[in-house]
Order: sequence, then C-alpha cells, then structure tokens
Amino acid sequence: MTLSSKNYSSWSLRGWLMCRMAGLDFAEDRLSADDPSIRAELLLQSSSFLVPSLTHEGRRIWDTLAIGEYLHEIAPEAGLLPKDQAARAHCRSICGEMHSGFANLRSALPMNIKAHHPGFKVWTGAQADIERILAIWRECLKTYGGPYLFGAMSMADAMYAPVCSRFTTYDVKLDPATKVYCALILSHPAIREWSAAAKEEPDELEELDVEF
Repeated sequence: MTLSSKNYSSWSLRGWLMCRMAGLDFAEDRLSADDPSIRAELLLQSSSFLVPSLTHEGRRIWDTLAIGEYLHEIAPEAGLLPKDQAARAHCRSICGEMHSGFANLRSALPMNIKAHHPGFKVWTGAQADIERILAIWRECLKTYGGPYLFGAMSMADAMYAPVCSRFTTYDVKLDPATKVYCALILSHPAIREWSAAAKEEPDELEELDVEF
C-alpha cells in the first residue's frame, strides 16, 4: 500500500482503512512530502494519482473508490458494501459524493490530526458542506439503525472517517447522534493506530501548521 503522510493525507487514510477492513496483510510504502507532487496533493493544490495505491498480486489499483470496489470483489465477506441492493446503491452514492465533492470543507479544514483549533471560525461555504455531511450521517443512522452508517462498518465509514478527524481538529459542533457516530469512528482500533502514527510524524507542512 503506497501512502503519503498519516497526519495530513485524508485519501491515504481512506485507502489504508479499507485494506484493514478487508483483512489484507499488507506492507506500507510511504512517499515523502518532499516529493513535489505529493506536497502539492497534501496542500490541496493539485491531485496526485500516486497515493493511495494498492499493489496486489501484480495488479496496481489507485483512486480510493477503485480500491474499495476492488477490495469488495476480492473480499466480499468483509462487507465493505452492504448486501442489500438498495443499501449498496445508497452506500455507493454517498461514497461518490465524498469522493467528488465538499471542496470548501477540504480547503477550509485541511486534515491535520496533530492540530487542535478550539473555537475555529468556519466560513459559510465550508459550513454548507458540514451541514450536508451531517444530514447524510443522520439519514443513514436513522435508516439503517447504526451504529455505523449502514449498520455494520462499510466503505462509507472509511470514506467519511477523515471528516471525523477534521471535525475534532477544528472543534465543529455536532448534535448528539452525529457526535456519538464521530466518537465511534475515532475510537476504532485501526483509526487509533493510524492517529498514533500520525502524531509521531515530523511537521512536514509548515503551511498547514502555522496559518491557523
């Protein structure tokens, strides 16, 4: 599994977490933020096709959604996608929405696990993204009964896991149901492992560590 920073890279977290959910025994190959293309990706200045990527049995799969779909094919018992067809379509829809949307949230609240900004002022564009994400969570939790978005943990939870980290970093106010969900994701053993590793990383992106 090729990754970049565990502190700053939300896409790396998504791909890594899905591999863990699928039960893969995999090695990590981390690319340095000194690489210009990786640095640009982490600073949200451009997109990179380098990370995350999965090399499995001679195949290279990149793009987080493609990784998730591939893992579902090779490990369907892991439940990355729901068994019910309607729920599966719903899951794919909200995963796609995260994959292609919420640009204001990404730019205003960049991933930074080590940071904490109490009382952070969220501007209007990002607030609209936050409200949409919380509406998605409420709908899924109500429809499928929790505790995860589709009952059991799925690809949707992996796609939205970095948002839980962002909400903690930037002190986003949550209602009781979404607060419980966020805490559940952040307490997952794999997320705790990732976060612990992130906190051991050097501060490589001064732009994200000082501008707030």
